[in-house]
Amino acid sequence: MTDDKSTMSSSVEEDSENIGILHADSSLEPYKDHFKYRLKRYLHQKKLIEEHEGSLEEFAKGDYNWIFFLNEGYLKFGFNREEDGTLYREWAPAAQEAQIIGDFNGWDGSNHHMKKDQFGVWSIKIPDSGGNPAIPHNSRVKFRFKHSDGVWVDRIPAWIKYATVDPARFAAPYDGVYWDPPHSERYQFKYPRPPKPKAPRIYEAHVGMSSSEPRINSYREFADDILPRIRENNYNTVQLMAVMEHSYYASFGYHVTNFFAVSSRSGTPEDLKYLIDKAHSLGLHVLMDVVHSHASNNVTDGLNGFDVGQRSQESYFHIGDRGYHKLWDSRLFNYANWEVLRFLLSNLRWWLEEYKFDGFRFDGVTSMLYHHHGINMAFTGNYKEYFSEETDVDAVVYLMLANCLVHGILPDSTVIAEDVSGMPGLGRPVSEVGIGFDYRLAMAIPDKWIDYVKNKKDNEWSMKEISLNLTNRRYTEKCVAYAESHDQSIVGDKTIAFLLMDEEMYSSMSCLTDASPTIERGIALHKMIHFITMTLGGEGYLNFMGNEFGHPEWIDFPREGNGWSYEKCRRQWNLADTDHLRYKFMNAFDKAMNLLDDRFSFLASTKQIVSSTNNEDKVIVFERGDLVFVFNFHPENTYEGYKVGCDLPGKYRVALDSDAREFGGHGRVGHDADHFTSPEGIPGVPETNFNNRPNSFKILSPPRTCVVYYRVDESQEENKSANLGQVEETVAAADTDVNIPVESKVVGDKIEEDGDNY
Repeated sequence: MTDDKSTMSSSVEEDSENIGILHADSSLEPYKDHFKYRLKRYLHQKKLIEEHEGSLEEFAKGDYNWIFFLNEGYLKFGFNREEDGTLYREWAPAAQEAQIIGDFNGWDGSNHHMKKDQFGVWSIKIPDSGGNPAIPHNSRVKFRFKHSDGVWVDRIPAWIKYATVDPARFAAPYDGVYWDPPHSERYQFKYPRPPKPKAPRIYEAHVGMSSSEPRINSYREFADDILPRIRENNYNTVQLMAVMEHSYYASFGYHVTNFFAVSSRSGTPEDLKYLIDKAHSLGLHVLMDVVHSHASNNVTDGLNGFDVGQRSQESYFHIGDRGYHKLWDSRLFNYANWEVLRFLLSNLRWWLEEYKFDGFRFDGVTSMLYHHHGINMAFTGNYKEYFSEETDVDAVVYLMLANCLVHGILPDSTVIAEDVSGMPGLGRPVSEVGIGFDYRLAMAIPDKWIDYVKNKKDNEWSMKEISLNLTNRRYTEKCVAYAESHDQSIVGDKTIAFLLMDEEMYSSMSCLTDASPTIERGIALHKMIHFITMTLGGEGYLNFMGNEFGHPEWIDFPREGNGWSYEKCRRQWNLADTDHLRYKFMNAFDKAMNLLDDRFSFLASTKQIVSSTNNEDKVIVFERGDLVFVFNFHPENTYEGYKVGCDLPGKYRVALDSDAREFGGHGRVGHDADHFTSPEGIPGVPETNFNNRPNSFKILSPPRTCVVYYRVDESQEENKSANLGQVEETVAAADTDVNIPVESKVVGDKIEEDGDNY
């Protein structure tokens, strides 16, 4: 489609001069022409959509506009109910003939031929029979078409909402399922979306492998059994993997076959709605791992099956080498194609509106952004690597449209990019000619931790390098930090806990005996690595299911290489629940560090100052918000009276201590001690201060520990003491049996009872 309106062209030219991202980073100025071209392409595509489809939001309903026929009505792709029948539409421009077949017509489409319009869209309306839909709910259907060689082939409809497979047949092909349950069987959402968190604390989860038993778990079991665990550990967001249907389970959900269908292994669409509604009732936002970077290479049950004798402009995918990812063995979308844009944008809207997801994590964004897909490309940060002919501007424009759409439909949505390249502007608004993501995954962090744990002795750990790796992100572009995700948990690699403790996790995790040096070190470093990643690595935090308590072993999906076993495709929750096992300590600390952000909101704070990276002492000191963090990575040295810098003067106390006994530590740090600050240097002259901080206080820092200090608000503390005294007098006068906790302790501006981890 081309535009012939001069007013549209002139408007685009005017808008293309407004490139806000250049004001945030003047070093991008040499690439102004690239941004102007990108913006021009984006505005042109968006205006075309608005001109011919009404709006981006209408376009993303999967609507097919008949404006070219001077008809004001529109119809939707896939199967949709009308007052007196069922309408089915499919885009297959290279097909010579087409039929709809299924259980409803005995798989004989001779009486259900479809008609093709000038845009390659096939359609048929099937009248109701006896007042009921001709295609029954939960019955199998397929799209049958004849390609140019005269051969008829059967494919699952591209917009199918559910697909299933015969479990009794090994490697059986999937069937499309017409999903239109009666009103009484449809899940009705009961709970509104919770408010968007200030900063996402994300629990990355795979529903299928969430059972403690070696089997596939269901959406409803996950909702009832696992979501409460996530909430209990103070996460505010759950990110679901492998939701979109994928015929090969071991692909971890990344080889999608049916983009609008939920994975049938774990249940029905209504079951998934129950899960999301349950999450919302617990105050959890729900993100979906969306895969728009590529599609399964499968022919019989995937989109690839529509690519028969088609030219590039007639296909979902590029033809030739450009349409095939060599490392992933998958097909690559043609993001410049009008119907591909409709399909993918409608897909996003479908998951937001039909299932009430609160946002997405876009998988494989690096592959989308560049023609080389990041293969054999070591990004150095040189801007020439990002803005050249290697940049796939078609994909960039699609991502800009996608973020514009998602934030337009749901302003409180969260959209995260999985990008290893560090593309400048990825996390800036589309209005600034950024790509529009809210966050980027800080993918270099887990790689660095794996390198340290695998290859460096404790005395070789560099405090400066650790700090630099955690803070090396673009100013004003938010990141979600993680120490390890599912990638580090898959067979062939090891989790951090397994790398640190290995075989001793099978024999030495009992609290009934003294911890071995390996276990002592492993648990201590596990806590420190995850906590410093959370506190210094980004504006959000992510943990993969089970890593919070140091899950041993790896994930191994059933596959030919392991005899199709489910043995290691599960999570052993009993390890964290067993009181005499040390896994509970790591789990308790995970809960506590999330609670710390819940109460002090340090992740959402823009104040992040690293005041010391002492490689000799193996100590890192920094401030996040108004909290002071002290990490002592030394394997042996305890520092008494250790001086740490801070911003605000006053009295400081312990807010969180990894050495506390409830976290498997030795309880060496006194939590009742008051730490008073001393002024440093000349006021207003930073270079005369201690580590460039205007104040300091002294602490005890045991080896392999991290301790957080908060500043006591003296006025609030006095008020609370007075209020507590009044309560005690009232209780005594009333002569009741009410007990005031003797060992309550103040944390920040809240009173906590003993045993609440702080």
